Amino acid sequence: MNLDETLAELCRAAVPAFADTAFVHLYTPLPVGDESTGDPGVLRLHTTAPDAATVQAADAVQPAADGLLTKLLRAGRPVFGNTPGLRSVVAELLGVANAPGAVPPGRRLIIAPLHGRSHVMGSVVLIRGPGRPDFTYDDLLVASQLATHTALGIHKAVLYAREAAVADALQRTMLPASLPEPTGVRLASRYLPSSRTAQVGGDWYDAIPLPGNRVALVIGDVMGHSMTSAAIMGQLRTIVQTLAGLDLSPDEILHHLDEQAERLGSEHTATCLYAMYDPVLHRLLMSNAGHPPPVLLHPDGGTEVVRVPPGAPIGVGGGGFESVEMHAPAGATLLLYTDGLVESRDSDVMTGVEQLCARLRAGAPGTTTPAPEELCDRALGTLGAGDRDDDIALLAARFEGILPDTVAYWYLAPRPQTAGQARRLTRRTLRQWGLESLLESTELLVSEVVANAVRFAGRPITLRLLRADVLRCEVEDDSTVVPRMRHARLSDEGGRGLFLVDQLAQRWGVTRVSTGKVVWFEQPLPRDLAA
Repeated sequence: MNLDETLAELCRAAVPAFADTAFVHLYTPLPVGDESTGDPGVLRLHTTAPDAATVQAADAVQPAADGLLTKLLRAGRPVFGNTPGLRSVVAELLGVANAPGAVPPGRRLIIAPLHGRSHVMGSVVLIRGPGRPDFTYDDLLVASQLATHTALGIHKAVLYAREAAVADALQRTMLPASLPEPTGVRLASRYLPSSRTAQVGGDWYDAIPLPGNRVALVIGDVMGHSMTSAAIMGQLRTIVQTLAGLDLSPDEILHHLDEQAERLGSEHTATCLYAMYDPVLHRLLMSNAGHPPPVLLHPDGGTEVVRVPPGAPIGVGGGGFESVEMHAPAGATLLLYTDGLVESRDSDVMTGVEQLCARLRAGAPGTTTPAPEELCDRALGTLGAGDRDDDIALLAARFEGILPDTVAYWYLAPRPQTAGQARRLTRRTLRQWGLESLLESTELLVSEVVANAVRFAGRPITLRLLRADVLRCEVEDDSTVVPRMRHARLSDEGGRGLFLVDQLAQRWGVTRVSTGKVVWFEQPLPRDLAA
């Protein structure tokens, strides 16, 4: 399965028992599968045995499409170097570095094509020194066998490398290309594939922004190492993202994920941990489906293994998931990981968790909380360079929280007067925050969004203002009717609200939640306050 090892085995078998020197040239790039090669590529010197050979070989050869060397390699039969008409072929392969007479006379050189199942892979040149007898016709058969086995090994290694590259690309495209940057939390992640197998695994992580400036932190692991595991991982990750958009509790997320996994009809099971962080309330809500427990690094450098009741793995059925709520102090960092980090043939999961905590504590410099990127490096330790039996996925979230004086929210009754009340509350709050320059536009936007909510709401409306790197406004109501932007006619009395929001706001959107929907918009802060 390894190209270099295959060629090394050829050289060990041929030198010195059969020949004194061996040169292996391979096409670049090597042909794969049923692909049409077209014109021959460049033959590059790949292996020399021994390294200090008297005769040198050309580093690169560009065979002509209709040249003698190309025809010889396509024919697939070994030939002696002194065969009439092959002097030019020998010169191409050995290059001009050889002094006259450096090549042994007679039948002391064999050119053996490396012919795979359907393509020419390259050639091997076998040379005997002057102190040994000439090659015989029986030696041509030996050279043919060596070249055939080597070519089949090269073919297999190239296919294996290609499948590994495709599988690795598949898995990496299913992982987040980048992490979001939600207000109140800093994120970092790592993914290390197994070093003992080229097959992909089912480890994944995700960070999903939720309404109300919350963020969902997800880590999961599909059992097994195969393309199927990676495909199921991608399906489960998509399901989790969809369920997260419904703003369900963590235990409900895992319950529905388990149901959907059973419908997939696969025998693969998975573990998953789903956490929901609220930076305003500094609260963390978590539920676990058979996954290793997360570790919380406190601001003082202490570590805590967060005990979340482990439900059954996803796909087993039976449910029984619980949500656990805990305080998430500002400055603390939560580390989510897959079992490849803490489990090996030499230790069980809990022993590995204790060792992980020890690494985190040993690197904690007093009361200075490490950045998430640094924490990931500490968690991995020396694992990045060593052999690993399993993939490793890490997700670190440092909780910074949102200061109470940067958040304002109210519950408003759905009455005709509510839009005016919302404008007054917005005006007062923006003046307290020193955002007078945003008064006019924000009042108009709040009025339009609140007025639209009043039309459909049956229960009190929530108005929320947040000052972070932008000014964010959220209006939540219990109606499932999602507003759509449309172009009003001149005779229409309404229909222009969302058009104004789209024109005046930097960003806006609608998020469905389990209790209705949230319409939000954002505006940039003045330059003197944005920093």
